[in-house]
Amino acid sequence: MSLIQHGSWLAMPLLLLGASVLAAGEPTAPRTLRLDYYHTGTATEEYFSLDRLVVEPLPWPGNPARPIDDTHSGKYLFEVHEAASDKLLFSRGFASIYGEWETTAEATRMHRTFHESLRFPLADPAATLRVVLKKRDAANAFRQVWEIEIDPKNPFVDTAHPPKMEVLEFQRRGESSAKVDLLLLGDGYTASERDKFERDAQRMIEILFATSPFKERRDDWNVWGICPPAAASGISRPSTGIHRRTPVGATYDAFGSERYVLTFENRTWRDIAAWAPYEFVQILVNNATYGGGGIFGLYGTVAVDNDWASYIFVHEFGHHFAGLADEYYTSPVAYEPPAQIVEPWEPNVTATIDPEQLKWGDLLTAGVEIPTRWPKEPFEVHAREIRKRRQRIRAERRPEAEMSALFSEQQAFESELLGSAPHADKVGVFEGANYAPRGFYRSQIDCIMFTRDQVPFCAACRRAIERMIDLYTSGE
Repeated sequence: MSLIQHGSWLAMPLLLLGASVLAAGEPTAPRTLRLDYYHTGTATEEYFSLDRLVVEPLPWPGNPARPIDDTHSGKYLFEVHEAASDKLLFSRGFASIYGEWETTAEATRMHRTFHESLRFPLADPAATLRVVLKKRDAANAFRQVWEIEIDPKNPFVDTAHPPKMEVLEFQRRGESSAKVDLLLLGDGYTASERDKFERDAQRMIEILFATSPFKERRDDWNVWGICPPAAASGISRPSTGIHRRTPVGATYDAFGSERYVLTFENRTWRDIAAWAPYEFVQILVNNATYGGGGIFGLYGTVAVDNDWASYIFVHEFGHHFAGLADEYYTSPVAYEPPAQIVEPWEPNVTATIDPEQLKWGDLLTAGVEIPTRWPKEPFEVHAREIRKRRQRIRAERRPEAEMSALFSEQQAFESELLGSAPHADKVGVFEGANYAPRGFYRSQIDCIMFTRDQVPFCAACRRAIERMIDLYTSGE
């Protein structure tokens, strides 16, 4: 069950929040307010508590014409209301580390706490606000799980700036209010590797914008970079005994998955990122071991020196930016299978085969059979063998080159198998997605979210990406 909590930060009528911030002249955009909080619980209960309110050093970068999220994306949704009138001022859907962790076996045995943040524009520093946090229920409806009233005039609102960071401008195509602002955040780079970060970042940028539909929408993006110096190269990889105190805190082995790279240091990386005008963040980790991760509305990660970094970057950014689900189901994951199959909120997977209820029903190839046949059995047989060999390579700590060679072998087999299938170019309903071989479906036989093959995003993914670009730009 979810426990609904109510909190209140009582008004303390001293100086207005904007007094010190606006002394040098009022900015053209609202200030950026960040609500830091703790998210605690298990697989069956959940609690929220306030950490602090922070005024970030830069104005709000978002699109003033699209303050309300109408994409219906995310496991969670937060709303900012004017307390006096209850007028809805801002909303965004998102996912979280907690939201993933609660589906793991560990969450059935113990409580854990994760630090999270909600960022939004502070249009009126004198107005008391009510922040409402909602979570999806089994029927896919958002239900309130927490609310808190905040007074921006409270003297405990933190207006102090964190240590200043140098911000690199990789691509600027216009004012932040009309563009998507992407921040590339380096971790595990020493001061002497600063040039390497710049090269890595530029390489990832070109990879992203060589991929449709990002390619066609490149002018809708600004891209920034921050690379705080680390004491040593690389990040933590606990499964091999490597531990690093890096500026951003990225680590392999998240939730016990050797390839899953996350940072659990939310407060730390938020303060670093606050110096750039950002809406989305990709963390570039200075490592060669295969790995990455992506959480909708939080951040994505990629090991930039791996042979498959190009694929990882784009795949994980699909998770982070557009809320895309993994369409694969043959690789090991830390998550427990759901007790019952319900319709996923993600736009590129479904649990229905009813064309009238299908998310991408209007994109279906005329006359395609539903569900749509594909060479599922030979695909799964080969994937099981690859998985065994992959586990052996990691267990024996074999060179990373052997893992890359294995993935190349897998890519060659799957490209031939899927590319020559009867419905290879069709939009249909292909069973096997969302980590499950049965009960979930994807829109096309292959996709960046399904394999490492040299294929584009599927039709459902491309539409979701376009929709999200429009939310953050002047597009409609």
